[in-house]
Amino acid sequence: MKTDFTNTLVIGVSSRALFDLEEENRIFETEHIQAYRKYLSEHEAEPLKVGTAFYLVKNLLELNKLVEIPMVEVVLMSKNSPETGVRMLNSIAHYKLDITRIALTGGEPLAPYMDAFGIDLFLSKDAADVQRIIDNGKCAAALIYAPPKAFHPENSRVKIAFDADAVLFSEESELRYKKEGLDAFREFEAGHANDSLAEGPFAKLLIKLSKIQEQLPTGIEYSPLRLAIVTARNAPSHMRVINTLRKWGVYVDEAYFLGNLDKYRVLDAYGAHIFFDDQDVHLSKASEVVPAGKVPYRTDSEMNKLNDTEAK
Repeated sequence: MKTDFTNTLVIGVSSRALFDLEEENRIFETEHIQAYRKYLSEHEAEPLKVGTAFYLVKNLLELNKLVEIPMVEVVLMSKNSPETGVRMLNSIAHYKLDITRIALTGGEPLAPYMDAFGIDLFLSKDAADVQRIIDNGKCAAALIYAPPKAFHPENSRVKIAFDADAVLFSEESELRYKKEGLDAFREFEAGHANDSLAEGPFAKLLIKLSKIQEQLPTGIEYSPLRLAIVTARNAPSHMRVINTLRKWGVYVDEAYFLGNLDKYRVLDAYGAHIFFDDQDVHLSKASEVVPAGKVPYRTDSEMNKLNDTEAK
């Protein structure tokens, strides 16, 4: 019988996104597989340190305690074999994470398994896997940055922040800004304030998260799952975002239209458990204060072509 995940948020998280495995990865890359297997075997009773996505996963799973039927499912996805994956499995038990589905592919790519596990969001430190998922549009995916050094959530609420263009919405408006300049961008957005923006790679994820909010007994306005948009858009381009969300039937708790202000200060104040953006210029600073993930452009994206041209 096929499991129905229509009303369930399914997160696929790689072992390196959930836990800090950088020393182990260094051994694998420099000393190769035999040394890697030996190291993990010798240390498999030692819990791993938490990684970038740990607190997001932990607090999302806490939401299941508020409802009779679980609404969040987390799948640990790793290229380790069943043998080398023991330390990750022991660490899940140590931290009491309610993760029951595991994929250990023994070195094979993880991207082909998104449909099989019903994944809505995939978090990884493997650029090739993330790019492949973005290209095929199977689900939302992000390339995880290193964890911030001093991130300690104040409570069990979940706070997720999104950039707007090329993340929640298509890259069309961002391309216009790049090609035609700020004035042309603002004029077009103001003139099309009532026209919905096209969906971006994280649109379906946001819509599902909004539906999860509605299922919680707290009511949407007091939900322990909080959603925010943190964008460089400002007036007059902000209304198109708000009107698009209304047409999607999505409730967003907070929105910050910053213009040329740094995003990382707002994200730090907000206390995001994760922030998704498409540009390293914003993510490099943001990742120092909150967990962060990059949303790559599709390989055939006009943004890639434009960025390549600008770099020359």
